[in-house]
Amino acid sequence: MATKLKKGTIGVKAWLVISESGQSFVEEVGKHSIMKRTGLPARDLRALDPVLSYPSSILGRERAIVVNLEHIRAIITATEVLMINSNNPLIVQFVEDLQHRIAFGNVNATPPQQAMGNGSNEMGDAADTASPTYNSVDVKSREIAGESANSTMDLLVSAGPKVLPFEFKALEACLESACRCLESETETLEEEAYPALDELTSNISTLNLERVRQIKSRLVAISGRVQKVRDELEHLLDDDNDMAEMYLTEKIYVRVADQTPSIEEVYDGEQEIDHESVDDSKSGDDSEIYTSSKLHIEELEMLLEAYFAQIDGILQKLSHMREYVDDTEDFINIMLDDKQNQLLQMGVMLGASNLILNAGIVVVGLFGMNIHIELFDGKPIQFWETVIGACGGCFALFLVAFGWGKKKNILAL
Repeated sequence: MATKLKKGTIGVKAWLVISESGQSFVEEVGKHSIMKRTGLPARDLRALDPVLSYPSSILGRERAIVVNLEHIRAIITATEVLMINSNNPLIVQFVEDLQHRIAFGNVNATPPQQAMGNGSNEMGDAADTASPTYNSVDVKSREIAGESANSTMDLLVSAGPKVLPFEFKALEACLESACRCLESETETLEEEAYPALDELTSNISTLNLERVRQIKSRLVAISGRVQKVRDELEHLLDDDNDMAEMYLTEKIYVRVADQTPSIEEVYDGEQEIDHESVDDSKSGDDSEIYTSSKLHIEELEMLLEAYFAQIDGILQKLSHMREYVDDTEDFINIMLDDKQNQLLQMGVMLGASNLILNAGIVVVGLFGMNIHIELFDGKPIQFWETVIGACGGCFALFLVAFGWGKKKNILAL
């Protein structure tokens, strides 16, 4: 029995589940159960593994949205959010934020039937007690009352949801948590970077250079992470089909609306159906569904645009910081080049001085040779005249060399 239990528990992980009512609980679920529950393939679940390193991504699937942004790795469905259980404070903050959004949305939700002005108390009560969006029961009741699927969808489109559906609330919470994390790290880096760079310009030392090197490494890492999130949001905004795939709640309404006419036909006793007419009607319904999805894309597009602007602002801050680092490096290089030029000038002066001093050494060497020179037979004053003349000649040669170097711009002293 113990062996069977171990085999059965392979791949089971603790998942944090947040329902559309705002309740959160931990559930032990296996990988295959998650795949059946959300309709996701195994390759999408690999992106949620905290051990593996996958780039930031937001994937819209038939029944779920896969979010992999920074510390947020979640599966969003139309009724719940699933995350691998973690004690990370950022995850706890995300859960609290999502619960607040759900509670705030439920309190301020306006029943869609009031917006349409139909005065239906039954549907208004259902909208008050359920989530702040349409449910399948309301759609079915309208269909049974004699309205067609297309007219129902037209009413839904014309009224529009007064609050975001659950999947968009969860997606917004994910984006806000990721943006908050990146912005916090950016502000912390700014507080450390600018003083360190200013100190380096005034005092070039090994310690200050090491601090700036570490700051630059962190800056490159954060910039790469922000750029990946920005690219993912830009990719979503450029693809209408990907955004349409994220309307999970609306897909449920569409499926219910597609199923209802067939039920009515059974009740009405229509037994003979032309296959060609059915195909035409299906194609027409698909085009209308696609059109209605296209009309609703603006809601998600505005949501993504807001966080795209926020991410772009963070990237601009990092870009300005990177430019400041590059300017500081250029300034340090200029200072180092100036020091190197001064050392070269000093080397030129010392080389010229050594050359002129060698001329005096030649004179001393001549006098030190064991040969007879008439100058040795003279008075002592002649010795001092020779010494002073040799030193004066060396000094005069040094002045000539220095003046020539200034004229040729070799020396800038």
